[in-house]
Amino acid sequence: MGKRLPLTVRRSMNLTEPAYERLRSLNAEYGLGNNYLLTVLLEHLDDYADADKLALVFREFIDEYGAPAPGGMKK
Repeated sequence: MGKRLPLTVRRSMNLTEPAYERLRSLNAEYGLGNNYLLTVLLEHLDDYADADKLALVFREFIDEYGAPAPGGMKK
C-alpha cells in the first residue's frame, strides 16, 4: 500500500451533471476518490493539456457564462 497524500485544503464546490459524471467515470477507471482525482488533474494540468486549447475553452466559457468579479475567489 502506498503512502497517503495529505489533502490540507477543503472546499465545497458545485459541478454540472456532465462534469460530475466524468469525475465518477474517472473514479471507476482509476479507483481514486474525487478529491484525489481533482488534485491529480489540477496539479498536472500543464503535463496533459494543450495551453492554447485550454485558453480557448476558458474564453468560450467566459463568453457564454461570464466571469466572477475580480477578488471573487480569495485564499
